Amino acid sequence: MMVAAPAAAQPAPPQTTKLKLTLACWDYDRTRALLESRVALDGIELTYLNLVIEETFFRMARYHEFDASEMSLSSYVVSLFADKPQFIAIPVFPSRSFRHSGIYINANSGIREPKDLVGKRVGCAEYQLTANVWIRGILNDEYKVPISSVTTYTGGLEEPGREEKLSITLPPEIKIQPIPAGKTLSQMLETGEIDAMYTPRAPSSFISGSGKVRRLFQNYAAV
Repeated sequence: MMVAAPAAAQPAPPQTTKLKLTLACWDYDRTRALLESRVALDGIELTYLNLVIEETFFRMARYHEFDASEMSLSSYVVSLFADKPQFIAIPVFPSRSFRHSGIYINANSGIREPKDLVGKRVGCAEYQLTANVWIRGILNDEYKVPISSVTTYTGGLEEPGREEKLSITLPPEIKIQPIPAGKTLSQMLETGEIDAMYTPRAPSSFISGSGKVRRLFQNYAAV
């Protein structure tokens, strides 16, 4: 009788430790496979934090809370002027949109076309908000509404007290001031305390359908 010699013990495969990363990002169709763990990242244990966009931007820009996140492009550019820039950008754009739909006006403001914005009071949640940068550029380049031709009022869209994510220094010809404590831009647009507003989110004073607030470009898709 012959007995096979026992096989030599094989060395155990090396244990690999995955890199743990947090990614703060909205639930986009382009990133949902990551959110739902339908795709795996080699060597990475990913925690996807599905946060409201404004929260993600503020917490990342101000406090660097995540390993990676979607980020306001304009705030990223602002951050490059710090003594020690904290972020590295990669060319991935999860959110893109034409911004003609984001200009709202008080129905009694006398604004009927873009040039009527000149000399008006315009609300912005933040001056550095990327969508607002695009809107100012569109109005300046395509409709001859100079950026310095309006007075900008900054503050919360629906809740009082919103601040700029990062400190900004603007040219002296830019007229900007915060709205009064306890007030919101949506309320002020409806009551006529401001004439117009640039915002990527539709204000509640427009959604309510009262007729006091409307879009400047009502057929914005055609524009």
